[in-house]
Amino acid sequence: MDVLPFSTWYYIMGIVGIAVFSITGVLAGAKRGMDLFGIVIIGVITALGGGTLRDLILDVPVFWINNNLYIAIALSAAIVAFFLAKPLWCSYRALLILDGLGVALFNVQAIDKTLAYGFSPVVAVIMGIITGITGGIIRDLLAGNPNLILKQELYATPILIGGVFYIIWLTYLPDAPFGSLLAILIVFLIRFAAIKWDLRYPRWLLFPGKDDS
Repeated sequence: MDVLPFSTWYYIMGIVGIAVFSITGVLAGAKRGMDLFGIVIIGVITALGGGTLRDLILDVPVFWINNNLYIAIALSAAIVAFFLAKPLWCSYRALLILDGLGVALFNVQAIDKTLAYGFSPVVAVIMGIITGITGGIIRDLLAGNPNLILKQELYATPILIGGVFYIIWLTYLPDAPFGSLLAILIVFLIRFAAIKWDLRYPRWLLFPGKDDS
């Protein structure tokens, strides 16, 4: 199968998403007092992990194998963030907001790529979710932090909503501009609202845990 045609917007979106996720990995590791090498490793794996898993599942060339710029961006963002960790880390909320931007960017990019390779819209939405959450899961595991996907706050749901919106937009308004921007904005705003106002699922949609009776 041919390589996807070059798209400036697609390319920029991927680079920004990688830089943002790399920074979140550094900030997560910084709170653990890790050294430069360990933190940079977390940053790079966080940045590249979601897209790597997506491409492996789709059985297409892994996006960073033949383009060292992606690795360079992840490394550069991680190193810069290491030395600017204190001003960047004003609170835990800063990490969550950056994470929200990263998952929003990766979600749309994953959907575009999945559709371009001929897969169905359902598969595209699933790939958007997988790409968005994988980097964060790896980051939290390596940094020893509570995993966001296992918490009650809205995390994967905004990605799903944004993905479904984007598919509907592409189906009924294929020639209309700004669909990808709107989908990114929807995911980010829902995630931001969940962080700011601590939005969670109602208790009747939660499975009782050990502390619940």
